[in-house]
Amino acid sequence: MIASLSQAQYSIKGTMTTSHENNWVILYKIEGAKQIYIDNMNVKKDTVFVDGVKKLIANFEFELPEKSQKGSYRATYALKGAGFIDFLFNNEDISFTFNPEYPEQSVSFLKSEENKLYKGYLQAINTKQQKLDSIQMVALRNPNDSVSKTYKRILEKVNDVQSRYLEKSKNMMVNHFIKATLRKNSPEIIMSMQNYLSSFKVGFFDNMDFSDEVLYNSSFLVDRITNYIFDLNYSKKAALQQKIYKESIAKVMTKIQNLEFKKDISEFLITQFEASKNIEIVDYIFDNYYKKLPEGLQSEKFTTEILGKLAVEIGRIAPDFSWKEDESEYSLATLKGAKYYVLAFWSTGCSHCLREIPQLHTFMKNKTSTKVIAFGMEKDNYAWDNYIHRLSGWHHVLGLGKWENKTARTYQVYSTPTYLVLDADKKIIAKPDTIKDVMGFFDK
Repeated sequence: MIASLSQAQYSIKGTMTTSHENNWVILYKIEGAKQIYIDNMNVKKDTVFVDGVKKLIANFEFELPEKSQKGSYRATYALKGAGFIDFLFNNEDISFTFNPEYPEQSVSFLKSEENKLYKGYLQAINTKQQKLDSIQMVALRNPNDSVSKTYKRILEKVNDVQSRYLEKSKNMMVNHFIKATLRKNSPEIIMSMQNYLSSFKVGFFDNMDFSDEVLYNSSFLVDRITNYIFDLNYSKKAALQQKIYKESIAKVMTKIQNLEFKKDISEFLITQFEASKNIEIVDYIFDNYYKKLPEGLQSEKFTTEILGKLAVEIGRIAPDFSWKEDESEYSLATLKGAKYYVLAFWSTGCSHCLREIPQLHTFMKNKTSTKVIAFGMEKDNYAWDNYIHRLSGWHHVLGLGKWENKTARTYQVYSTPTYLVLDADKKIIAKPDTIKDVMGFFDK
């Protein structure tokens, strides 16, 4: 029984060749655009001597049961930046070393035929491909027959590397990645930059099978999609960039037939564009792809969370709220008669507010085309009732509950005073940081 148990697991050993500030490593399995948690552990730090020089290293080792799923795994040692190593697991022990400062470039596999072969292939194909690209660039600057012949000779070497590694990897998991990695190169040298870039983008996904479950259950397709949308399709002109984003997303979505993967990629891209506050593209993905998925695949929680984060970004219609004032009912959406509206969240318990709000009141007296809605975030109404008489001509809203007030939370108010400028349609057009910024907006 002891002998049997000793063979019923696989080891994943890693060594960081320099000390790292984090003391833990998390092991995940990659499935589509998701990371599935497997295990975590603390690293063991040790001192070694290399050529007489003292070095601090960190080791970790995971054990996978015999029946663990084959596929792509990830060892994460930092939550920000490129703080992880991806590797293939196909029922074999794995051992690797890497420098945590540049993991992808420095990783070296000491044990694992799958990963050794893939690492060797990437080094070989990238070297040949870079030479081919260099010749192509030379031809664009100075086309001639000699350059064309050199291009064809190197292209043969690129194809030879591909053929040799496809043969070496027969019946191995890595074969799927080798097939998908090769770029589609033109058989002839291209004589114009426009045609070169066009051919590169048009053929970018040609060797990738989006229905391949091995590729699907890895970071490969997600990495290539990210590269295609965010790196390959770029313009300095903002309006053109938005158009290019939409076109590149549309091309990616036509490649994906698996609805679960389409959902994962949609959520991944929405999250990426939400982080950069690109409301237009977030809305584009929601309207054209996410909301067209079967209802069972859509996540109401995800939709509410993302749209909630963007609810008060520039370009959005300000969320509506209502209040009672002088026995009359008001709501932000139905206010009329102004070209601009200033929404100011403040509190009588805030020293900055007691300095800035009177300044705002004085400044706004001559701005007849602007109305101010002063939203008081208070624990009770006593101080607020006594103070607002100094701020005549404004709409005053009492927001009890202060930081827990529902409207304040909707507007993501984390400090007071907080200012927003709206146009006549209540669209948010500015989010000034300070009273000086508010004044600067209207002075312009």
